Amino acid sequence: MIFAKVIGTVVSSQKDESLNGKKLLLCKEVNYKGEPLNSYHIAVDAVQAGEGSFVLLSFGSSARMTEATKNAPIDAVIIAIIDDIQITQKIK
Repeated sequence: MIFAKVIGTVVSSQKDESLNGKKLLLCKEVNYKGEPLNSYHIAVDAVQAGEGSFVLLSFGSSARMTEATKNAPIDAVIIAIIDDIQITQKIK
């Protein structure tokens, strides 16, 4: 799983029919502090996230285990909206 921030939406008029009705969001990877990294992902939104939300992404076969993504050609899905991250140990 990866931390990311939703930075936009993806609109597609021609796509596999199993993607019809699914919201596609453009996500930028972030570190645990919310600082942007260099990778972007397009993910199916399974939790009603919106632009500016910090989210948790799941990939691969795990991405196809939600109700919204079963039997669809999905590689990434938003599985959680992150409200807060609490770190109790110093990272060395």
